[in-house]
Amino acid sequence: MARAGIERAIKRGVALGLTRREAGILARLRTPAEVQDFVDRIPMNFEPGGDTVLSVRQVLKQRRAHCIEGAFVAACALAMQGRKPLLMDMQAIPLDDDHVITIFKDRGLWGAVSKSNAPTLRYRDPVYRTLRELAMSYFHEYSKDRVKTLKTYSVPIDLSRYDVSKWVTSADSCWDMADWVDKVKHFKMVPGPRRLRLRDKIEAAAGKLEEHRDPRKKK
Repeated sequence: MARAGIERAIKRGVALGLTRREAGILARLRTPAEVQDFVDRIPMNFEPGGDTVLSVRQVLKQRRAHCIEGAFVAACALAMQGRKPLLMDMQAIPLDDDHVITIFKDRGLWGAVSKSNAPTLRYRDPVYRTLRELAMSYFHEYSKDRVKTLKTYSVPIDLSRYDVSKWVTSADSCWDMADWVDKVKHFKMVPGPRRLRLRDKIEAAAGKLEEHRDPRKKK
């Protein structure tokens, strides 16, 4: 990226509340794919001290993130590229955890940056015509053991509408943002009552693959 482009990105980051040093870390990321590569390099946050919703600043400081924390970082980096910082929330049945992704549009098509420990719930190239298409690309691989667990996806959540202290610079966990993400309008993934096929054994085995091992789990 030309120096002028980096400086523009840094100025946008500073406008979001980051210091020049913090903004400089994200300023060289030119594309959503590069943002995904950066988010992938951040170690997984297994929350050893209890539940967290770290802001962008705290992720950069602590060098750890889970899905919504990675989504904040990705949204901030995309905003520094001049894009809208948009999230999508995907809710699962109580058996499983929800997931938050950062969405973007390129040449009229939707894609996503996603922080996940699972191999199948990550980046989506911008090839989806609608947000429902994008959300449904996660449906079959979103599971707990053999049960498909994804049930809803949200409207786009524009973080530029919220004070940066709520998600970029907070020193405390961003519980207000997490609550808001959960409360926005959601749409059903599967209309009406449906009996879904259980994943077969090879799918279930593949679903247990993880990039980072939780140090609290026994070998």
